[in-house]
Amino acid sequence: MHRLDRLEEWVITVLMGMATLIIFVAVVHRYAMGVPALYPYLFAFNTSWAQELCIFLFVWMAKFGAAYGVRTGIHVGVDVVVNQMQNPLRNRVIVLGLSGGVLFTAIIGSLGGYLVWKLFHTDQTSADLEMPMWLVYLCVPLGSGLMCFRFIQVIRRFIHSGQLPHHDDTEVEGMDVHDLEQEAIVHHVEQEKD
Repeated sequence: MHRLDRLEEWVITVLMGMATLIIFVAVVHRYAMGVPALYPYLFAFNTSWAQELCIFLFVWMAKFGAAYGVRTGIHVGVDVVVNQMQNPLRNRVIVLGLSGGVLFTAIIGSLGGYLVWKLFHTDQTSADLEMPMWLVYLCVPLGSGLMCFRFIQVIRRFIHSGQLPHHDDTEVEGMDVHDLEQEAIVHHVEQEKD
């Protein structure tokens, strides 16, 4: 599972990085075209495809990011009523809600797979990149399938340990809170000396 977790994070990071870089290049190109000295050199370089590619990259990133959100517990949930319930009713409601997520993502993934299969047998392409549309929509079954798998993982973990994934907005991966406290104390002492 550790490898799948890292692959998921790597895919999201690469997609986000590529989209950011492409948007940056397209914006710089657009403004540089206004400079008369650069116009003859940049005119041959066409970036009309950049917007379409960025849209596709962000859609792919969102599908895989949703699966990441299930795994890490960053999706917003309304659990005020559920948290007021007593066990075992609370646990059953949580498993029922997560099972709804499994069912929904399984249906979307299956329908997405059917759509991709139908598009694969056509010559339909995107407007600017002329990319096969089945490839563009492949993110639906892949992302939904991964999200379904993540819901199943969360259910399994909850049944065995009683814990749901929880995201702490104040936590930064790779940073230790103790180290930050020490830095704050040192900084405070240095300011007192001055």
